[in-house]
Amino acid sequence: WIVEEINEKDSFVQFGNAERFILGEERLVSVTKEALFKRQIEETIRAHIEKQGLLRPYGIKVLSLFFIDRVANYVGDGALIKRLFDEAFERLKRSLPEFAGLSAAQVREGYFAKKKATKTEAEAFVDDPPDEDAEKAAYELIMKQKERLLSFEEPVAFIFAHSALREGWDNPNVFQICALREIVSENQRRQTIGRGLRLPVNQDGRRFDDRSLNTLTVIANESYANYVERL
Repeated sequence: WIVEEINEKDSFVQFGNAERFILGEERLVSVTKEALFKRQIEETIRAHIEKQGLLRPYGIKVLSLFFIDRVANYVGDGALIKRLFDEAFERLKRSLPEFAGLSAAQVREGYFAKKKATKTEAEAFVDDPPDEDAEKAAYELIMKQKERLLSFEEPVAFIFAHSALREGWDNPNVFQICALREIVSENQRRQTIGRGLRLPVNQDGRRFDDRSLNTLTVIANESYANYVERL
């Protein structure tokens, strides 16, 4: 969407893709899935960097949690979500000194609970079978080694999951939740948001209860306003 002409006399804005918007006219603009995901991921990384800058002096490591629509969109070199995250992180990482020297692959990790795969899901892994050693390491870090994950020495700060991690994962330092999937029920919203409504801990394991800083940012592709009002 590149502006080609701003016409004050006839009250319209013309774009390079032949779309014209007239003053006062209501238009519904379609957005591709990739464009939507790209914007959500960028906003999550920006919010993460800002929050980490605020909380670093308190010894608190910030985590961001992504709920993705399909495992196949993260697994594999050409996976859409992984690619969009890597591109965005490389563009934005210099805003935070501790990220500047790290690659996107060093700061992200995904854990996807094993389940009986449908034919479609199984086919998604045919060309790029999962690395079992990498999967095991991810499971250990995300599901079991909470102290290590919350340490500044551990570069991983962005977690990708498909479900709401019902399998027992519970980490208090999630400050951003990015919903890259449709959240259809109130229970799912509650389960999703609940992953970020915990008092964070610092490097000594002590709870941090500053209400001005203990805020959760939800980056969603739908309005949570009504849900939040009833929460």
